Amino acid sequence: MSFMSEFKAFAMKGNVIDLAVGVIIGAAFGKIVDSLVKDVIMPIVGRIFGGLDFSNYFVLLASPPAGYNGPMTYDALTKAGVPVLAYGNFLTVALNFVILAFIIFVMVRQINRLKREEPAAPPAAEPQDITLLREIRDALKR
Repeated sequence: MSFMSEFKAFAMKGNVIDLAVGVIIGAAFGKIVDSLVKDVIMPIVGRIFGGLDFSNYFVLLASPPAGYNGPMTYDALTKAGVPVLAYGNFLTVALNFVILAFIIFVMVRQINRLKREEPAAPPAAEPQDITLLREIRDALKR
């Protein structure tokens, strides 16, 4: 089998295509969750904690360059090349992850619930002749 035909056989398997679709949908879903956290949840959390903007929570790891006159915001400082420890951004990304993980957990849980087969019916009562034969066998073993 040539390399190309082997690759074609691999790529056309159902699992590979399902995986590709899952990755594409997952990326789109990740953007939705990012927007949910950034545009809906974090403003509410910021409002609760007194109008705080978590994206601007950072620690300077070095002084700004000499002559720097820009604002002391995360975006401006990183553009100026100042190393910063952006723990506010990390909190936002961690919240994204927790929400995404929770949603995936709920989805998988529901799918597993739908996939559960009904419990098998208890086996029917044994015919009398088989029960009698087993009793005879057990009596002969003694």
